[in-house]
Amino acid sequence: MPLTRRRILQGGAAIALAAGFGNTIGVSGVRAASPILRAGEGMARLAPGDYPETRVWSYGDSVPGPVIRVPQGHRLTRRFVNDLPQPSTVHWHGVRIDNAMDGVPGVTQQAVPVGGTFDYDFTLPDAGTYWYHPHNRTWEQLARGLYGPLIVEEADPPEVDRDEILILDDWRLTENAQIHEDSFGAMHDWAHAGRIGNWITVNGKGEARLPAKRFERLRLRIINAANARIFYLSLDGMKAWTVALDGQPLDAPEPVERLSLGPAQRADLIVDITAEEGGEAFLSSHEQTRDGEERFAITGFPVSGRARDRAMADPIPLPPNPVPALGDLNTARREVLRMEGGAMGRMQGAMMNGGFMQMRDLAGAGKVWAFNGRADMPEEPWITLTRGETVRIAMKNDTAWPHAMHLHGHHFRQIGADGTGPLRDTLLVGRGETAEIAFVADNPGDWLFHCHMVEHSAGGMMTWLRVGA
Repeated sequence: MPLTRRRILQGGAAIALAAGFGNTIGVSGVRAASPILRAGEGMARLAPGDYPETRVWSYGDSVPGPVIRVPQGHRLTRRFVNDLPQPSTVHWHGVRIDNAMDGVPGVTQQAVPVGGTFDYDFTLPDAGTYWYHPHNRTWEQLARGLYGPLIVEEADPPEVDRDEILILDDWRLTENAQIHEDSFGAMHDWAHAGRIGNWITVNGKGEARLPAKRFERLRLRIINAANARIFYLSLDGMKAWTVALDGQPLDAPEPVERLSLGPAQRADLIVDITAEEGGEAFLSSHEQTRDGEERFAITGFPVSGRARDRAMADPIPLPPNPVPALGDLNTARREVLRMEGGAMGRMQGAMMNGGFMQMRDLAGAGKVWAFNGRADMPEEPWITLTRGETVRIAMKNDTAWPHAMHLHGHHFRQIGADGTGPLRDTLLVGRGETAEIAFVADNPGDWLFHCHMVEHSAGGMMTWLRVGA
């Protein structure tokens, strides 16, 4: 019988908010990162103790990789050492970075060969919650465990008792708790929702606990590191506010009970533990099944003692980052991006390698998606922008699947009839939906724009734009 998340949960962990968890976790306790960031093969305890450890690829011999914390405005330097059996790079997701440091093979650098090194050196202009991961064969390397958190600290942080990172991931494991390698590159995954796993972890643990005190205030930095899974989350036994999305502070904290996070998206929450002493608060995942929606606790917060006699006052906004304000949207340049292809889609074919190819031939070449009728990475930029100009991109999802659209090197706002949304770097666009974003092209260089369901990206949903110096 294959290993599934439900089978293990029913075997001893909490299901549908039942009982407790087995392992105490806390990324904030991981040892500080050194100037060397090494990627290599290793072992990790992902499944419960009656299963063997899982063979993984990891940064710094841990899954997730080491926490990197840097004050806002400071430089980050790391020598990447590639001890993997494949070439790789490091992409610093969400950071308005120098283009040469963005970690994209064939665009900003060459892939680092097996046994090779690359020196990353850049300044971090914006505080917030970010992460790092490979950008070569991402659909495989990310699924094997290559990711870690990057935290850029504000000069004036919020008043909290603890600052905790929760990195969510799902794994496709065999009955022996090993990564299902035979399904890498499976065209069914690429043409459908992407690689969805059967085992969920939080900070590399399948049974996760964070002890807490009543009325304790926590900052939870939640990162979705999964290849393709959208996490639908709820919080019980806590009073919570969203204070930042994708690292960028909201204008005002927003009360939240439920939250959706697409692949690569992040949310900073301020939470007050309201569960009674001796009780437990929960972060839960909601999933649709044949019998309806089910809820699974993925992190428990067992409550013991009190931090104070009553809850603290509601939080205030985080300090804003120096992201340039949008220009006049009425006169801004406007481009259209059509998302096409995939299973149950209407795409008959697309341009590739300089000619039109039928869908069957595209699938044979590993391409089943397209942007604006093109299934391969264009040699010329999709858009060339003048530095400092405001641009609008109207997106139409003409497919049967959602897509998490990620822009490198910039932050954007979703715009609509009711105004502009919060700053983000990754936006979920549902099946059949339209969405429009706008940003200031203030960061010179060549930048990717792609779906972060990474199988979709590899399967054709990738393009690039150029910002002039």
